[in-house]
Amino acid sequence: MAKLVSKTYGDALFEVAVEEGTLDTMLEEVEAVLQVLKENGEYTSLLSHPKIPVDEKKSMVENAFKDRVSPELTGFIITIVEKGRFKEIEDILLYFMSKVWEEKKIGVACVTSAAALSHQQKEDIEARLLETTSYVEFRMEYSVNPALIGGMVIKIGDRVVDSSVKTKLENMAKELGKIQLSN
Repeated sequence: MAKLVSKTYGDALFEVAVEEGTLDTMLEEVEAVLQVLKENGEYTSLLSHPKIPVDEKKSMVENAFKDRVSPELTGFIITIVEKGRFKEIEDILLYFMSKVWEEKKIGVACVTSAAALSHQQKEDIEARLLETTSYVEFRMEYSVNPALIGGMVIKIGDRVVDSSVKTKLENMAKELGKIQLSN
């Protein structure tokens, strides 16, 4: 259900931005709003609280965002409040961002390695991803997981490339488990 809500509202915001020709501006504003929401968890809790009247919530949104973001985005957030969907605002805005990135052929790659990567290694990975995909740019997210032992795992959307030593060892163990020794 939450994915359907995110998609429905995210698609609506995307269509407005395309119609108005403000896709880049809207993306920047959405990123800023998300940052504000992440830094102010109490604000999000207030706007999600069932006992606070909707009119009061709308005033809070107008005070926070009016003249700071476009009237379209402010109105959109007010609509989310009116519909009682503010708990899903982050998912909605993240869906919108992913839709814009897809439109602009910007990929998001999550790279997990066994050890921290050097600047040059990160550049090499990004260059290789640009060569082997249809994306023109990547937003790279790096993390370290020593349990991988060596190698790395790269996730782009629903695709996963796992070249970790841990996975290779697990696969070898499975294959060895299938071998039947005869006397």
